[in-house]
Parts: sequence; C-alpha cells; structure tokens
Amino acid sequence: MRFLYNLLTYLLLIPFAFYWLLRGIGNRTYFEKLGQRFGLGFPKLDSCIWVHAVSVGEVQAAAPLIRALMERFPERQLLITTVTPTGAARVRSLFGDRVLHCYIPFEFPNAIASFFRAVKPDAALIMETEIWPNLYRACGVRQIPLILVSARISPRSVPGYRKLLPLIRETLSHGIIIAAQSQPDADRFLALGANPVRTLVMGNIKFDVEPDPDVSARGRALREELFGDRPVWIAASTHEGEEPLVLDVHRRLRARHPDLLLVLVPRHPERFQAVRDLVGREGLDVVSRTEDKPAGNASVFLCDTMGEVPMFYAASDVAFVAGSLVPIGGHNLLEPAVLGIPIVTGPHNFNGQDIADLFVDLGACRRVEGPDELVTTVSELLSDPAQAVRLGSAGQSVLRENRGALERLLVLLEPLLGDRRPA
Repeated sequence: MRFLYNLLTYLLLIPFAFYWLLRGIGNRTYFEKLGQRFGLGFPKLDSCIWVHAVSVGEVQAAAPLIRALMERFPERQLLITTVTPTGAARVRSLFGDRVLHCYIPFEFPNAIASFFRAVKPDAALIMETEIWPNLYRACGVRQIPLILVSARISPRSVPGYRKLLPLIRETLSHGIIIAAQSQPDADRFLALGANPVRTLVMGNIKFDVEPDPDVSARGRALREELFGDRPVWIAASTHEGEEPLVLDVHRRLRARHPDLLLVLVPRHPERFQAVRDLVGREGLDVVSRTEDKPAGNASVFLCDTMGEVPMFYAASDVAFVAGSLVPIGGHNLLEPAVLGIPIVTGPHNFNGQDIADLFVDLGACRRVEGPDELVTTVSELLSDPAQAVRLGSAGQSVLRENRGALERLLVLLEPLLGDRRPA
C-alpha cells in the first residue's frame, strides 16, 4: 500500500502544483518560498525543535507551546512550519525573528528527504490532526521523536482513515507519541492501530492560553475610536456561503437594534474583496479596516487585515464564531472565551466537538441550530448585559479549570531532549 500511496503522490504532483500556481495568481503570497513546497531552499539546521502547524488556527493554538519552549529551552533554535501563507504571516506577527519559519514540503518522498537533509530536528511536534505517512516514516527511520500535540480525530474522519487502514497502522507504528485531547480521541487512534503504550490522554493545550491585558485594552480603545457607543457583534472566520446568512441575520437584528454594527471577519484573505462586494450587493453600507476610518453610520465593518481578530473580539459585545452555520466544522471558541466575550456558535462544530460540547454543557456558550436562533440569541444577549456577562465569565471559568495540558506535554518532552543537547 505504501508503494501505491507514493505512486499516487507523484501522479498528483503536477496537478497539485498547477493548483498551487492558480492559487498564487489570486493571492501572490502563495508564491512565497515556493521552492520549499518541492523540497528546495530550506534553512540548514543541525539542531532544532520543530513545530508544525497547518494554518492560522493551529499557529494560534501552538502559540502557548512555542512560548513555553522558548522559555524552557532558550539555547535551542525553534523551527515553525506551516502549509498556508496566512499561517506563515501569523508566525511572523506573533514571534518575529525569534523563530525560523519555512513551509512544509508536499507529501512526496524526494521533497520529504530533501527537507530532512537540510533540517535535522531533535524533536518534532505536530499540531492536532495532521497524519502524513511519508513525513512520519521519515521521522521514524531517522529516530526523531515525534509527538502529535493535542491530537484529535473527528468521528467523521474515521471511515476515511479505515479505507487506508494498513497504511495508517504502519504510519502510527514509528515510535510516535500521541498526546490525545480526550479519551474518545485516544480511542479512535487506538482503533486505527496506534500503540497503546504511546497513546496518552493529555488534554488540549489551547486551554493554556493566557489572557493578554494589552489585547483587551487595545480592543476597548479601538472600539471607542472606530465604533463609538454603538452596540457591536462580531462574526469571525466566516466562509463562503455563510456570509449571506450572517448578513440576513444582521438585517433582522437591526430591526430590533437599529444602531447595531456587525464586524465581519472572513476566514481567508483572498476573499476580502468578494465579501465586500457581497455586502454592497446586499444593500448594506460597509467600511473596511484598511480604509483606516471610523465606522460612522455604516451597518457593517469589514475586517480585511490579518492578526487583529482578538482585538476585534475585545471590541465587541457578542461573538459569533463562524464556520459553524455551514458544515465547515467551526473554529476556535477559546479565543473569545479568554477575553470574557459571550460566545455563540452554530450547529457544525465537528472540528472541535469536545470543546464545543463542554462549553455548551457548562453554560459557557450558546449553540444555535440556524439563522433564526442566531437572531434570537444575539438579540437576547444585546438586550440583557447581565446575561452576557455571565456567559462570558463562564467561558473564562472553563478555561481556568481545564489548563495543564501544556505542562504535561513539557514534562513528556524534556527526557526526549535530555540527551540531545546541542554541542
């Protein structure tokens, strides 16, 4: 099966490269360090701790881990790899030149081998759901300790993995340590052939995010500067097909709260202009963040910048975490929770079902089944500030009570690095 898998990676190389070039025509950042996608132009490192995070969400989730590694192992070089340019931009905005960044190569053997000829990590930490047979095997044959951090497998993914069960079982056999988010996640890994001794339930390091007083202060200042005393709700990380639903909800909310402002944050930067055009077609006045002016009487404020979502959460009265009204799987509920902002999410949370269920069960988030319930729920929270405060405080309590995964992970990592100190 590995032979067939490798054959498939080579057969898909040309169409995938063509797809990547097409993406680059619409978004020039996809051409950045393009050679690294094919195994060329990596930094030369004889020793490093390597952390892989696919995109913005995973980089944000890995941020507490990266900061802890910088503090715990100050003598070591940190290499962060991503797949997307937006993830790379988030690495730069969070850490600047304190870490190195490169793109992970495509999953074909020559590119993977080239990556490891240049980069010789002492340990590899892969965030959440990434399972790449060639990448993992390359770590195994080079005896590079590999930890799947906050590892999870959604129930929806299991049938697909089962179709490749011999390959997945072999992939998980290379001494990989699986630091699962929850017992159900651990059970799903075990069902796919993971080693029980190396499969541990360690929790989710996302809970170890610390509140940043500066973000809250900047959010309040931003609100005063741009929004005045208007009520504000935010729809963050929206996807195609979701914005029309959100704009219809906003129109209906404005019938109850005439001065209400929507902060609309599309998930992908290449869609910023298309979303702005959509808002115009819907007959709603819009001001973009890049216009660098107050919202005035506009109905919608479009956040068309990167890295400012936490600040706009802090500037809002109610946060709707998108990717959940349509079957995308939802996004990070913890980002607004750490700021004490009342959270609303849609029905589709399978990318983080355990966290979403925990928040809903503990009264720290309101889950709605569709646009009608979203109108009702946001309106209730805007009309009842005391209820909104209770919801936001409950989210902060859930975070406090579930911290600790990061420290457990560092305890696990220290002996793996103990005999691998750089000369």
